[in-house]
Amino acid sequence: MLTVTVTSKPVDDLLTTLLGRMGDLTPAMQGIGQELNSRISGRFGTRSDPLGKPWAPWAESTRENYPKDGRGLLLERYGDMLKSLNFQADSTSVRVGFGAVASKKGDVYAAYHEWGTVKMPRRGLLFADPDAGTLAPDDETAVLDIIGLFLLPE
Repeated sequence: MLTVTVTSKPVDDLLTTLLGRMGDLTPAMQGIGQELNSRISGRFGTRSDPLGKPWAPWAESTRENYPKDGRGLLLERYGDMLKSLNFQADSTSVRVGFGAVASKKGDVYAAYHEWGTVKMPRRGLLFADPDAGTLAPDDETAVLDIIGLFLLPE
């Protein structure tokens, strides 16, 4: 399993305030998980990373070796990775990511796309910068908006 933690002082600050008010953040975490799931799923449609940069097209060698029974879409050979997109929320956190969709060698595909490899360009799905664990500004704003809804006076 691969874990990357999102680093955002504004999100951390609001969550600390919200935790003091609610105690159990499960409803907020579920809202964040649903929103991020929707945004990540949408990237398969726009074929772009969290910052809106279009994914690099296939290399000619990939195109030539693409399975005849595949879907013919970038990052959607059979649709398994997108189908495995999920989130798990609890009282203090939310995990958003992909299930263990792996190659025959056991390599997890989503990590290759998130970071890229020496032979394949990055085609980000989750993070603006996966090494730093930062969300794209629009994703961070959406998370802050969700937390803000729970901080509204009753």
